[in-house]
Amino acid sequence: MMNIAEVPQVNAHIFTIEAPILVVDDRADARLFIRKVVEEMGYTCETASSGEQAIAKFDAVQLSDIQKNGVQQNGVQPFLVFMDVQMSGMSGLDAMQALKIRKPDVVVIIVTGNGTMDIAIRAMQDGAFDYISKPLSIEAVQRAVREASASYQQRRGVEKNSALLATEFSSTEAQKYTIIGQSAAMQQVFKRIGLVSITPNHSSVLIFGESGTGKEMIARTIHASSKHSDKPFVGINCTAIPETLLESELFGAEKGSYTGSTQQRIGKFELAGEGTIFLDEIGDLTLSLQAKLLRVLQERAIERVGGNTSIHIAARFIAATHRNLAEDVKTGRFREDLLYRLNVVVIELPPLRNRKDDVLPLARHFVAKYNTLMNRAITGLSKEAEQMLVSYDFSGNVRELENIIERAFIFTTGNTILPNALGLLHPDRSALNSQSNEEITPSIPIRRYEEAREAAIAAFEQRYLKFLLKAHAGNVTSAAQEAGLTRQYFHRMMQRYGIDAHEFRPPKS
Repeated sequence: MMNIAEVPQVNAHIFTIEAPILVVDDRADARLFIRKVVEEMGYTCETASSGEQAIAKFDAVQLSDIQKNGVQQNGVQPFLVFMDVQMSGMSGLDAMQALKIRKPDVVVIIVTGNGTMDIAIRAMQDGAFDYISKPLSIEAVQRAVREASASYQQRRGVEKNSALLATEFSSTEAQKYTIIGQSAAMQQVFKRIGLVSITPNHSSVLIFGESGTGKEMIARTIHASSKHSDKPFVGINCTAIPETLLESELFGAEKGSYTGSTQQRIGKFELAGEGTIFLDEIGDLTLSLQAKLLRVLQERAIERVGGNTSIHIAARFIAATHRNLAEDVKTGRFREDLLYRLNVVVIELPPLRNRKDDVLPLARHFVAKYNTLMNRAITGLSKEAEQMLVSYDFSGNVRELENIIERAFIFTTGNTILPNALGLLHPDRSALNSQSNEEITPSIPIRRYEEAREAAIAAFEQRYLKFLLKAHAGNVTSAAQEAGLTRQYFHRMMQRYGIDAHEFRPPKS
């Protein structure tokens, strides 16, 4: 450990926190070292030589006597505790639990000279904010104080705002159809939605945007804002249905029209009624189906496969694509006449990197969402984490931002998302993605820390999901309960890695 005299002067911390920091260690030199670093950062520091003494200090403070203004430092419970693990008498982990009973939001940083995996795991499971090993360094203590202070300060500043955000997700509908956008570009999109939603259904809409920009959300908002909002919204992913089944899916089929067809099938175009038909990734339709879709738009009628009866189609068609259809027309990949039919109203969604004003509102929106889904009480992001998000180049757009926030929830132990929990990756992910389904070993040539960590997380999550599904014979609900997650969140993780619960269910006898 560094000698006390060697601790250099450091700048005072930018946060104003009235509560002191408590250092609990049975070694005097360890207490004095941390105290020196903390005080040079501008904080008030107290010390205790045992877990019992730390508890006594907390008990000595009467919370009812605390005032918001003019409070004495020695009359406030510490907001941050450095807690040694191995001490005579009560262990640090037991003392931490006792302190959290008295002050649930206290931030505890575990300090140990025996950094074993078991202690680290138990410390984090019991609610420690961080875990640092001896011999201590000035940088490690300073970093721990900065991050803990950011978490505490953010929690104090955004509690009311967080409660308001949480109400946004009081229903399933709000989760599905809320669009966040304060930028000028999104305001123009909202205006177009308002205008097109009052037009008749025969006015088609074409939405352009990169993957993850929220094209389906826009389509659903148009539908929900129209006078036919009580009618069906029928979404069709043109890339997800096999070519051999797509025609019958869209147009329907008469009984006996193809092998195995034992009854009449109503197609999605017909099911939509006076509602909305959303054709996602329209640019991936084959030329033969493009021709049939053109006829539908022209005649507003279909015939089921194997039938000869004309069926009127009253729904609005909304198509979406990430492709440049004008270029596809030039190369013969897309029909020019179909493009003209579709783009009566065009809505172009800007990529997230071009609307930086929306990054933080979206991030706060997703914090509220995952607080509900994961039963957490995270109040927001630290200033440093917010700055990282704003400067990040979101190649995956809003979907990528949501994934980043979801991942941050997993690795956030306090009430505030800090930069290291975001796990932002280097833009070149191809090497990582090719390894994401493999166990990370030293032989894998991943040099960047963030990429290696992301690969390790992906490998762990897949093994963990499969382990629980196997233990519960493919019962997703039971597996999610054991994991302490909601069924919806557990299922989202399964979808992310292409895991099918049926593979873990016993064969039927």
